[in-house]
Amino acid sequence: EIDGSRLSRHCFARSRLPTPTHDTMKLKVVSRSGKVLFPDGLEVKDSATTDDLKAAFHKIKRKYYPTRQRFTLQVPPGAPPKTRGTPLTAGKSLSKDYGLADGSTVVFKDLGPQVPYAVVFLAEYAGPMLCYLPFFFMRREIYGGFLGMKGADKPAHVSQQLACAFHTAHYLKRILETIFVHHFSNDTMPIFNLFRNCGYYWGFASFISYFINHPDYTPVGETQMMAGFGISALMQLGNLHCHIYQASLRSDGSKAYKEPKCGLFKVVTCANYCCEIYQWVGFNIATQSAMGWIFIACGAAQMAEWANAKHRRLRKLFPGFKRPFKLLPPFY
Repeated sequence: EIDGSRLSRHCFARSRLPTPTHDTMKLKVVSRSGKVLFPDGLEVKDSATTDDLKAAFHKIKRKYYPTRQRFTLQVPPGAPPKTRGTPLTAGKSLSKDYGLADGSTVVFKDLGPQVPYAVVFLAEYAGPMLCYLPFFFMRREIYGGFLGMKGADKPAHVSQQLACAFHTAHYLKRILETIFVHHFSNDTMPIFNLFRNCGYYWGFASFISYFINHPDYTPVGETQMMAGFGISALMQLGNLHCHIYQASLRSDGSKAYKEPKCGLFKVVTCANYCCEIYQWVGFNIATQSAMGWIFIACGAAQMAEWANAKHRRLRKLFPGFKRPFKLLPPFY
């Protein structure tokens, strides 16, 4: 015979047992080709962020450190062919911001070996400054001794002296901005960019310096020289102002995009690029350097591509965003 009071107490105790809680979820992680990377799924907390997902991925696959990883949502079935999956942004909640739950699928992309942005910037700016100087300070040894040219002993013209000063000041400014001013949206970039960017900057700096400091270099007239260097100096200051203003938009430590509204940004989407291009235009007017013109033509083409992308992004993020020019008033 069962004691009724004991049975009652037993049932009451069972009713007070804690209900099991599930505070984790398993995500299906696939490569862009559709290959499942974790047969049993990748387990993260329900409250996990994108950063937590990357940390969990790295814990199992040590090769792929967090900055090398990129995750996106799966493209919905029936979406247009060129539709891209929504990228998972750092700091965002997987469940609250992206609706991910147990069994949801995310797509992984390996970004390849990465290098910090600051390292790339310092290398690509210190290099040109150092590549330029030997052709100015060692003119006798390079042009006369090594290349056997006549006239290597004659003193440098004032335009050559100013060119050296302006070129050095430009890249020194860039280095100081990298250290004290810039706030980068991303921590790293592919290591390939380091070699590509350094090749571009270092190579052009060497060629520009070689021809400007050449014994047979013919300087422009004084009026043209002063006008050119005047434009260059004004635009360098404008570029510095743009960078300081852009840094102030992220003074709170945020990496989110914010609409630039002050100064030249009222007129030009990419005012910093505008000043960068025109400062080199001024430098080339003053030095009449063919390699300098080729250098800024290549740079302007790349900056135009970036300006178009930034203009589209700002229009998408800030409804009503409109500027008379994207990059280069009064032309574009």
